[in-house]
Amino acid sequence: MENNIRKAVNVDWLGENFPCAQACPINTEAGRYVNLIAQGKYEEAYTIARRPNPFASICGRICNAPCEDACRRKELDAPVSIRALKRFVCERYGVESLMDIHKIGTALKQIKQKNKMVAVIGAGPAGFTAAHDLTLMGYQVIVFDAQEVTGGMLRLGIPEYRLPRNLVQMEINAILNLGVTLKLGKRLGVDFTLSDLKDNGYEAVFIATGATRSRDLMIEGVDLDGVLKGIDFLLNVNLGYNVHLDDRIIVIGGGNVAFDVARTAIRQEPIQEVATNITEALDVARTAVRFGAREVHLVCLESLAEMPATEVEINEALEENIQLHPSLGPNRIIGKNGQVIGLETVDCLSVFDENGRFNPKYAEGSEKFMEAGSVIMAIGQVPNLDFLQPSDDIEISPGNTIKVDKETLATTAPGIYAGGDVAFGPRIAIEAIADGKRAATSIDLYLSGYQEKANDTVQITVHDTFSYTQYEEFEKIPRQPVPALEIDRRIGIAQVESGFDEELAMREAKRCLRCWINTEFNGKPEMGTECILCGGCVDVCPEDCFELVRFDRLSFSDESLEYFSENESEFVIGRTADSPQKYGAVMLKDETICIRCGLCAKRCPTGCITMEGFDTIGDVSYV
Repeated sequence: MENNIRKAVNVDWLGENFPCAQACPINTEAGRYVNLIAQGKYEEAYTIARRPNPFASICGRICNAPCEDACRRKELDAPVSIRALKRFVCERYGVESLMDIHKIGTALKQIKQKNKMVAVIGAGPAGFTAAHDLTLMGYQVIVFDAQEVTGGMLRLGIPEYRLPRNLVQMEINAILNLGVTLKLGKRLGVDFTLSDLKDNGYEAVFIATGATRSRDLMIEGVDLDGVLKGIDFLLNVNLGYNVHLDDRIIVIGGGNVAFDVARTAIRQEPIQEVATNITEALDVARTAVRFGAREVHLVCLESLAEMPATEVEINEALEENIQLHPSLGPNRIIGKNGQVIGLETVDCLSVFDENGRFNPKYAEGSEKFMEAGSVIMAIGQVPNLDFLQPSDDIEISPGNTIKVDKETLATTAPGIYAGGDVAFGPRIAIEAIADGKRAATSIDLYLSGYQEKANDTVQITVHDTFSYTQYEEFEKIPRQPVPALEIDRRIGIAQVESGFDEELAMREAKRCLRCWINTEFNGKPEMGTECILCGGCVDVCPEDCFELVRFDRLSFSDESLEYFSENESEFVIGRTADSPQKYGAVMLKDETICIRCGLCAKRCPTGCITMEGFDTIGDVSYV
């Protein structure tokens, strides 16, 4: 029989036992919704995935998934495919399913208007997340953006084969339907200023304009025709403009943006020409053949192992015949009659110095020439801060970002906050979303003077030892590959990843180790559940998690020794009042490899081992 109790638990400890949630910038309890998927409880799973994240459906497609990097399952074989599982439940209950429309009405009924206006500058993930949360807090929020379309880099930077435009719009429409006002084509510093906002009654401002300016590569030949900047290229393609590219293209850079550029370039259709005679027709035919055999080369300083791009991006690029040239540095771009004809490279021996600073070292005399008619530079982005005026009193950091308090995101000007790329440089989408949430909380505190404290009460479920079980042979299930489009069909805007079906999703979800459930040693002599040092739990553990060690053979730091001395009864077992200290023992457990199978509890002859689950009651922040 399971029973529930509530008690205060150290939040830091709790966070460490939810590594996927702790790794997520917005603390999404990934393991919870993964486990619900395994049970077929999809709507409940979606609710948990969506609760902290207004862009859950988008993150199910393009999130870099830091939760997977932290997943304990990787210690056994490979992490759970958390991002793909999020997409699975969002497709059933998210904006793309139209099933969550009724939730908007529910949210609107809970809003208590505060009659204060807040301006959000930037219609990207950070800006719209702040707008979402502030609106639910009761503020009147107006979002401004310089572009004529919403989404920021979600729409203008990420290729459509990775993130459908209609999904971005649906996610944003759900936020707008809460009552957010949108003003497009309004550029800060041109159409209005921060002073104008203050004069017009806005009591707080959140700046989330992103990093929209490409970093310059200071080498010879960057001004030649045929040389493009990565962000400009993606922006024009995603706005629907034709960008002329040669049949042989070199992309410089090794990050995700560089791979997005390369994979977009190889998909670009040639500009159609109309032939008026047989000679022109032959020329057009030759051009079509050349474009059909387009080559895209990616040159970067880093070795293949050091590339900052994700493994998925790299593997899919290789599948699409993009040719990678790691450990090469661009030396100069070579042209003829003002037009690019190629890139001269040099071998890169190392990218960083002994202190970890960017300081590439090159091999002398290693110059090589690579032919190309188009060179696209994708070596990073920086914010465009031209909109700032001296009277704004906003300090700029040495890295050309807006200087903010990292906890509150407050700038040096009262009532003005900044987050996302404009404050921290290029970041992944989920970090921008986290900044939007943090900014909304800080603005609410600034305007209302009150902030509800998080409730750190934890409900503990004590599972029945003999009915507790994991899924059959869950530890043997390999990571399920996410289905993807066949290579010869990856053209234009066709989505590469097709996602899990129900069978694959449930199979993958069953791999979750349920880290919020732990083995607890609760030996109580008065109840006859005292450990008798039989070692049965050590013997039965399939992952060798346990080790029974005599107390006097352990060494502790002064801090740990003091804690053990004060809480000795919680840790030291097999000791009686008349037995010397050296006969006491400590049970050591490696949580990182525990698979929560429960065999130790079933094996324990005295019942001092129990399986206990930890559920937060209220919103507990692990940050």
